[in-house]
Amino acid sequence: MELVIVAAAAVALIMLVNAHLDAPAARRAMPVLLAAFAARLAVHVLVVRSGLIEYGGDNLGYEVRGMMILNSWKLDGFRFVTAADMEILGTAAVPCNIFALVMFLCGGLAPLACTAVVALLACALCVVMYRIARLIGADDRAAHRLLLVTAFTPAFLLHTSDTYKDGFNAFLVVACVGIGASLAQRFRTGMLLLAVPLLWCLWHVRPYMVFMAVIPIVCGVVASKSAFSVRKLFAFGALLMVAMLFAGGVYENTPLELAERQMDQGQSEAVMRSNAENASGVHFDDGGDRWSGLGTKVVYTLLSPFPWQSGSLTLHLGKIDVVIWYVLLYGAMRGGRELWRRDRRTLLIFLLFLVPGTIAYATTMANIGLIFRQRLPIVLVASLLAAVAWTRSARDRSPAPPVEPEELDELNKLDGLEELDGRDGLETAGGSRKPPAG
Repeated sequence: MELVIVAAAAVALIMLVNAHLDAPAARRAMPVLLAAFAARLAVHVLVVRSGLIEYGGDNLGYEVRGMMILNSWKLDGFRFVTAADMEILGTAAVPCNIFALVMFLCGGLAPLACTAVVALLACALCVVMYRIARLIGADDRAAHRLLLVTAFTPAFLLHTSDTYKDGFNAFLVVACVGIGASLAQRFRTGMLLLAVPLLWCLWHVRPYMVFMAVIPIVCGVVASKSAFSVRKLFAFGALLMVAMLFAGGVYENTPLELAERQMDQGQSEAVMRSNAENASGVHFDDGGDRWSGLGTKVVYTLLSPFPWQSGSLTLHLGKIDVVIWYVLLYGAMRGGRELWRRDRRTLLIFLLFLVPGTIAYATTMANIGLIFRQRLPIVLVASLLAAVAWTRSARDRSPAPPVEPEELDELNKLDGLEELDGRDGLETAGGSRKPPAG
């Protein structure tokens, strides 16, 4: 039955690509995504499950929880099980319930089938990345390059090659940021309603990320309904973030407070000491103050592992990924500069996720291996800006098409009309020329 689930996931991938990409893009993307899907299954069998590298262990924990949910279904009937029903689930209810459903279909533990579902989600995220890149101004070639890089980036490949929840978190977060960018371009009720189930799922994957993902959506709505003002949008985003930070301390037992508790737990001295004592741990001389030495923590959050660091085989393999990330980060800065010139609204929506997200992760920074997984959404969202830079570079390298004599005459005529309009006060509307009033 596991192989049937794997085959069904592959068929679903083919249908997904054909449904959400136009025909030329689908033809180019299909072999890439099918190879990415197969690569994840191969890494699962040959690397993760074979014990070739020792990394994490959360994947096995999610499988155990999936089996516990399956056993509870046999006793109490089929339902969505949350931490309120089974405390051990913590915040990972959505992936664990999905794994339990796959196990139900397979009649027991089914790691390969569960991995196929995660691999399908990872390939779906590549499609989402392509579409967002096209939305914000990348051309087809740059968007396809982004799809290719995303599909085979080592960290993303590894963490979507087993029953980790990082693929779920990355898909939901990037999709929400994309909805915010889409709403800023054109307000659509259907697109806004699509954000509701995504945010609900994200709440049952990593709750505090909901409040980072919702800011671009809200700002996209505001920007699309009123005349755009960078100051207004920035002030609104800042006020919204402040409200989210403090509302949890005012109103008890609200979602804001629950998310704040999770962040406090991740930032607690005991948890950070425990993470730092594991392999690839990092100790900061901050006196127990999570905001002390924030600049250094941000550097480690974004740029580690550094080339000169010693550590395990996994850490050294991670240096390959981080070199790719450095290239993407440079491209993201260039793409951000391009958007600053022509579309500050979209740039600001991206920054309202990237900046708070980076700071939040930096305050929990204590282990390079852990932050390597957690920063995946930041890497992916920043990579979208790199696609804009790739488009601009390609355009600069392309020679301008020659202007035909007939076109040159037409341009000269238009220039003459513009000069006449400016001199005589004529107005042109809908192709007609009207004399000035009075």
